[in-house]
Amino acid sequence: MKWYDIVFIIIALIVIVLSLLQGGKSEGASGAITGGGLNVFAKTKERGSEKIISWMTFGFAVVFLFMALLIMLLNSRGSAPADSTDSATAAMAIIPLLGF
Repeated sequence: MKWYDIVFIIIALIVIVLSLLQGGKSEGASGAITGGGLNVFAKTKERGSEKIISWMTFGFAVVFLFMALLIMLLNSRGSAPADSTDSATAAMAIIPLLGF
């Protein structure tokens, strides 16, 4: 595990926590079941700490996206291209396990 993998995991955990900290815009679980809080496009403005958490979530989500792309590029440079027969053989071995 390299340093950027650890940073990526930390950013993912921060995005999860910030997403959970955001206040719900509906009536809670009962509103989700009955459909009572269907004001998705209502004009509600975030104020104070809600706005800060919303912007932080957006910022860390963008950093998460770029880190995912960077890690993908770094890992693809270090590995040799996969042989198509190896991947086909692996797929054929997995199919019976899935029940198809």
